[in-house]
Amino acid sequence: MLFAWIRAVVILPMSVLVFIPALALYFSGYRWAPNHPALLALGGLLLALGLSLAGWTMRLFAVKGKGTAAPWDPPKKLVVAGPYRHVRNPMISSVLAMQIAEALLLNAALCWGLFALFLTLNMLYFPLVEEKELLARFGEPYRLYKRNVPRWLPRLTPWEP
Repeated sequence: MLFAWIRAVVILPMSVLVFIPALALYFSGYRWAPNHPALLALGGLLLALGLSLAGWTMRLFAVKGKGTAAPWDPPKKLVVAGPYRHVRNPMISSVLAMQIAEALLLNAALCWGLFALFLTLNMLYFPLVEEKELLARFGEPYRLYKRNVPRWLPRLTPWEP
């Protein structure tokens, strides 16, 4: 299980947050220039929050879902706990928060473009592909969950299944 998680983290979020931005910045000739201290502080806060949320959601997938976030080893059980009671995609929310942090900390317009691309791709992928797969895998419990928990903007109160 540990190897499956390491592989999922290295291939998925590390590609979006480290490998692709590093290559894009390198080949664009990027040179770091300090951002405003308030924006650096905001970036640091978003990075800490994003990492915490990512760790929490990955742990829930492993412990409650008996799987990983990777398509080749998805959760065997529907996870409706913790942040998943407020929003259906908190793992993606964590990556988006870390991408914003990256753009602020690196003061790089290219990172904002990568954020916009990742957001757009996920806004298309989830309703067109992943939600259909989840409905096929989990059936009525997922349909009920989907009706009560928003895809992107969290509910203020946790949903009780």
